[in-house]
Amino acid sequence: MPDHKTIADFRRDNGGAIKKVCTGFVRLCREIGLLAKPSVAIDGSKFKAVNNRDRNFTKGKLARRMAQIEESVARYLHQMDSADRQERDDIHSAKIERLQEKVERLRQEMVRLKEIEKEMLETPDQQVSLTDPDSRTMATSGRGSGMVGYNTQTAVDTEHHLIVAHEVTNVGNRAQLANMAKASKQAFEADHLEVVADRGYFNSEEVLACVEQKITVTMPKPMTSANRIKGLFVKQDFRYLKDEDVYLCPAANG
Repeated sequence: MPDHKTIADFRRDNGGAIKKVCTGFVRLCREIGLLAKPSVAIDGSKFKAVNNRDRNFTKGKLARRMAQIEESVARYLHQMDSADRQERDDIHSAKIERLQEKVERLRQEMVRLKEIEKEMLETPDQQVSLTDPDSRTMATSGRGSGMVGYNTQTAVDTEHHLIVAHEVTNVGNRAQLANMAKASKQAFEADHLEVVADRGYFNSEEVLACVEQKITVTMPKPMTSANRIKGLFVKQDFRYLKDEDVYLCPAANG
């Protein structure tokens, strides 16, 4: 059984050939009638990269790290000033020497962070990962949590559950709907395609791009109104009366 490094190297060295095999598989499924119904479900799965969160930097994270270093340096310098005002002996001299070493290490770390900041500002998304350069930090379902990794997009036909299109990305789902839908439509070689996705894909521009390509999208619309939390009614609470062309307020009597 090959280890993960062997598999990773094989995928990296043979990426083009693997894509051709996947394309050939989809073509075979289409030829034998397994992809007769042009309908897919699209979803994404997040995979953790071999890149610790401490080795991933964003503009905000760098700013916080630098502020912590400056605060620590100021604290150590204050301790050195206090020690200098006391009578010198071996203990105080050793303490000052240790503080000087700490300050020097922090200053070296600041230089390193400045170099990382320079590299980060040159990237389109203002983010850099040191171990796995292509990986990016992404939010997960847990509140306040996140991971450094990849978001693998998969389109599966709704009849036989065969994968017809896939793509590895390092961004969220909201910008993936149109690309995955178009790739699926091309795989089916169909004039029209039906797509099902969850509310995490809702993006009006992405939906419009699908409509323009004769792709019908079905997904729940996210509830973004803050009125419910405030104890107010939201749009879904009002009932539309078609004959009268009015909305009925849920607080109406009778």
